Amino acid sequence: MRRLFFSALLLAGIPGAASAQDYRFDPPWNKPPQSKVMFTVPGVDNVPDLYGDINDPQLVVFFAGNQFMCIDELLEAFKQQFPAYQRVFAETLPPGILAQQIEGGSLTIGNMRITLKPDVYTAGKTRITGMADHFSKTVTYAYNKLALMVPANNPAKVHSLKDLARPGVRVSMPNPAWEGIGKRIEEAYVKAGGEQLKQQIMEKKVKDGTTFLTQIHHRQTPMRILYHQSDAAPVWYSEAYYQQMIGHPISLITIPDQHNITATYMAGQLKNAPHQQAAADFMDFLTSDTAKKIYRKYGFSVEKPD
Repeated sequence: MRRLFFSALLLAGIPGAASAQDYRFDPPWNKPPQSKVMFTVPGVDNVPDLYGDINDPQLVVFFAGNQFMCIDELLEAFKQQFPAYQRVFAETLPPGILAQQIEGGSLTIGNMRITLKPDVYTAGKTRITGMADHFSKTVTYAYNKLALMVPANNPAKVHSLKDLARPGVRVSMPNPAWEGIGKRIEEAYVKAGGEQLKQQIMEKKVKDGTTFLTQIHHRQTPMRILYHQSDAAPVWYSEAYYQQMIGHPISLITIPDQHNITATYMAGQLKNAPHQQAAADFMDFLTSDTAKKIYRKYGFSVEKPD
């Protein structure tokens, strides 16, 4: 039986969180594919970062997890444009975890073991560049910036990256060990307040428990904010934008350009992709006007920054 992977990770480190959890904000936040039997049980059987057809797929895509909100429309548009590919499987886990899955050849979530090889892998520019030997082709297709996600009306009065260092402000922070955004946020801390700000948030506050390091931030962080377990979180702009889009009680705090960073999203076609033609077609699709329109809709930029 499949288990709610991210929820188990979240609750494992929070005394009393299970009793407080009411599941009303739990994923999946998208519309699941239709089957004769629909059996999604929040908090028990729910796998929001695996999409589509795991049996005999014609295309397998590993997406950096923070693009999860685009997947429904993106894959539907791809199938319409390329009707030969109707069985598509996608994962939206942290890019570091997906990279380990590529290297190791398998991933286990709960009691389910996945051994599918990806045809296309998407991640930030640094990771794609570092894995260049794996790819026959790479393309750039979207950009993003950082923002702060806080509960509606911002009860902790957090307005800047520096405010995250205040005593008592509970921060949800991606773990830089496997979430690429974590390292980029650390760069922003240094831009906003030097090494001292970074150390305050990432060392002192981690030790005293007011900075919580996530393992899958695009799920854990919104849930921690929505369930008032954290007061503020640095996230990609599109993530806070999406939570507002679907009506969750979230406020988005912008970060000025001088303290911000830009993410460049790239895709790589695997040299050993099992479905080479499908991979090539999807790579072309990611840079199409159709795909760009979808990414814009969910708060991404598709124009190269100055």
